[in-house]
Amino acid sequence: MIAVLALENGTWYRGTAAGASGVARGEVVFNTSMTGYQEILTDPSYAGQIVTMTSPQIGNYGVAAEDVESRGPQVAGFVMRDASPMASNWRADGTLRDYLTDNGVVAITGIDTRALTRVLRTAGVMRGVIGTGHVDPDELVAEAGRVTPMAGLDLVRTVSCAESFDWPAANGGPGSGLEPEGFRLPPLRRAGRRLRIAAYDFGLKRNILRRLVAYGCEVRVFPAAALADELLAIEPDGVFLSNGPGDPAALPYAVAAARAVLEADVPVFGICLGHQVLAQAMGGTTYKLKFGHRGANHPVKQVATGQVEITSQNHGFAVDPASLPDEVEVTHLNLYDGTVEGLRHTRHPAFCVQYHPEASPGPHDADYLFSRFLDEMDRRTV
Repeated sequence: MIAVLALENGTWYRGTAAGASGVARGEVVFNTSMTGYQEILTDPSYAGQIVTMTSPQIGNYGVAAEDVESRGPQVAGFVMRDASPMASNWRADGTLRDYLTDNGVVAITGIDTRALTRVLRTAGVMRGVIGTGHVDPDELVAEAGRVTPMAGLDLVRTVSCAESFDWPAANGGPGSGLEPEGFRLPPLRRAGRRLRIAAYDFGLKRNILRRLVAYGCEVRVFPAAALADELLAIEPDGVFLSNGPGDPAALPYAVAAARAVLEADVPVFGICLGHQVLAQAMGGTTYKLKFGHRGANHPVKQVATGQVEITSQNHGFAVDPASLPDEVEVTHLNLYDGTVEGLRHTRHPAFCVQYHPEASPGPHDADYLFSRFLDEMDRRTV
């Protein structure tokens, strides 16, 4: 089946449908990861976005149920140069094409993704539409211009959980059935009990929960709109602010909650959107990047030591360093463009990073940040 990807600037590409039939609308972005397409598809941070994979062949190792990062695909649409028709992987439950079709994801293959990426890097990410079948490219271009812009858009409420739940889940709760066979809680970090985390779900990836549990924590996940008092009522040792989609400046309720937690002097750790929310709670502001950072090999420098870590990233907004008060310290910088990648409050036990230390996909250079979070909680619970 023929498919067409059209951009709001009038550019369009003809290819072949590689998933469900229909129309997909969203902000067209690109990701430079060579692997990890299933984790990318199911990352809630991509809600409202049509993701272009720059690696030329996608899907060659199929899909596996244990590799998902949420309840299912979250992307608005998917773009590939060459969609593999087979799955060469003993773990695979099926092919990528079948997975996209079964989950209603409109996708296109057979287009020049290098040319598309050059357009997005030069002009910046823009709104787009994928249409399958006999469609008029000019009509799709016009429709792309009517897609709601990402700036000012709150997508967190569309991906957050409806009610709180514990992880690992007990008695078949909302988070149950997601641990590998033979799963056991790790040894206690502190004698007597596990550290208790209250986590805001702004679009939480499952591997974040897996990493917190691997470090010996118990986690209760709360909806994005939950009041800070609800989290503080369980007397957590720490509060986690998750990744998520959309514009961080469109989340005043999340910023207010983060500010309340900050003032309660409870240790706080934020990742990606959680980093941007916490930065606003600390007094900073955010802005939209031209084409964002999305990939699994982005170099980040620790300001204090000069050490470089290779990181997994997915964001289209950043924190303005000029807006930060004196009591907020920049701890990490992006080596591609110098944007802020990490912050620390000098009076409160709070820190955050723009990238993804839980990886999935990506390297594990930044996993130490989970240990740093636990160290901060240990100091507060002695």
